[in-house]
Order: sequence, then C-alpha cells, then structure tokens
Amino acid sequence: MIQFALKNKEKNRIIVGNGEILIGDSMNLLMAIPDESFKSCITSPPYWGLRDYGIDGQIGAEFDLQDYIDSLRKIFSEVKRTLKKDGTLWLNIGDSYTSGNRKWRDSDAKNKGRAMSYRPPTPPDLKPKDLIGVPWKIAFALQMDGWYLRSDIIWNKPNCQPESVKDRPTRSHEYIFLFSKSKDYYYDQKSIMEPVKDGGKMKNRRSVWNINTNGFKDAHFAVFPSELVKVCLKAGSKEGDTILDPFFGSGTVGEIATIYNRRFVGLELNKEYAEMAKYRIDNLTIQPQSKKMPK
Repeated sequence: MIQFALKNKEKNRIIVGNGEILIGDSMNLLMAIPDESFKSCITSPPYWGLRDYGIDGQIGAEFDLQDYIDSLRKIFSEVKRTLKKDGTLWLNIGDSYTSGNRKWRDSDAKNKGRAMSYRPPTPPDLKPKDLIGVPWKIAFALQMDGWYLRSDIIWNKPNCQPESVKDRPTRSHEYIFLFSKSKDYYYDQKSIMEPVKDGGKMKNRRSVWNINTNGFKDAHFAVFPSELVKVCLKAGSKEGDTILDPFFGSGTVGEIATIYNRRFVGLELNKEYAEMAKYRIDNLTIQPQSKKMPK
C-alpha cells in the first residue's frame, strides 16, 4: 500500500480488496500522497448543481460555477502530481442547464435523487434555459493547467432516463475526457479494440461508446457503469498498477480494479458511501481475472 501521513489513520482508512479507501476531503488527502504514486486516475466528480448529497464542503454545490471549476482544477493539479510520468486521467463529467434562478427542485417519480434543497443561480452571461457547457469549461481549464487533452469521448446511453421536455432532444450522452500528464504516456490500444461486424480483424476503439447505465441497489445517487470503467482501466494500466479515484462514491473503480488485478486508492468524503463501497467490493460475485498480482 502507499505510505503517507494520515490523521487518525485507523478511523479514516479502510483496507478492502486490492486497495484502500481514505475518508476525508480529496484535496487534503491528495496533498499527503507522494509524487508519482499512481498509474492512472479514473473518476467522475459530482456534477455542478445537479445533486445535493447533504455533506458540508461537497463539490458541485458551489453557487458560483467558476468556484466549482477552480476547485476541480486544484484537485486535478494534485492528481497530476501524484500520477507517474506516463500516467493518464479519465474524467467523466456531465452537463447541466441553468436553473432559471429557481431555489430548489422537487423529487422526481422516475429519479428521487433529483430532489435538491438548493439551486445555484444562473451564471453571468448566461440565460434561463441555456445549456451551460460545463464539461468543456473544465476540459479547457485543465488544458490551460498543463494537462494534455488527448480525446473527448461520447458516452452514449442507450437506456437513458426520459426527460419531460418538448422543446429540445432528450440528453442521452455524457463526456469522458482522456488527459495525459506528458506527451508520451501509457495507452494499451490492443486491450480495448472493437470487434468488426463481419468477424474480421479488430478495429481501433472509436470515440463514441455505447454503454448502458447500471445502478447499484444501495445507492441513491448516480454510479459509474462497470463497463465504462473497465475500458478506461484496461487502456490506462496493466496488472499490478495502482489506480486512483478521488471521488470514490459507491466504489465501481475499486470493484473493477480488484477484478482486473490492479491496486486502487479511493478518496471519499462521505463515510457512509465508503462503507457502501467496502461492502460492494467485499461481496464481489466476479472473481479476479488473473492471479499475477505482484507483492
């Protein structure tokens, strides 16, 4: 395991599967982690203004959009420091519309997790009903901060949730950005190649991924699809490497890392979610794909 200083480490560190979950603020925890500790980071931070997780200091609850972007930029600057020189960041992020200055949002029969006790005001220079463009604002901020922006990937959701809208198409996609720390980086092209319909040779992975959403029954919030994490993990690492997720949530990254024989470190502000992730990884129904884990 990675060795670093952690206050009250017995209470704030959970050992599980091939890795560990650290409970606390992501920025503070990252600052205690040594340089070049991880091969890859696969993560999906809370989206801006879409969920209320009921935790003080939660990312995504900032009233000012720029404060949200700045918070993520600072966190990912620390992520870059902790990545190896040939490391990658796979960042999943969704967009949102302006709230029209509504102060709250009622629960939805199809998605009870949508209920919110707050709504951020419309950002400056935008109008009610505007699509904000949050993913690209974050991508450009990280690019300006020194990251190499290598690919924008469209995660198409064939089973997306319906929306009660009549004046625009239903949103059925999110973005995944592939960033690298350096110009030359680890990328296992062959491990994620796509089959050809006629049974011929495999082809290079395209930038549109058709992956269904899949929930975790104990979570009331959105979770990473296992298939999406698997593609990122296989492309960005090899067996025995250590993967970081600074917004661990219900632990999909830890689950897939354990199955595919990678180590992992998950950072999570909410102890309840960390315990949920531990239970999930402890009760894996799929056995690891290999026994080659190095000591």
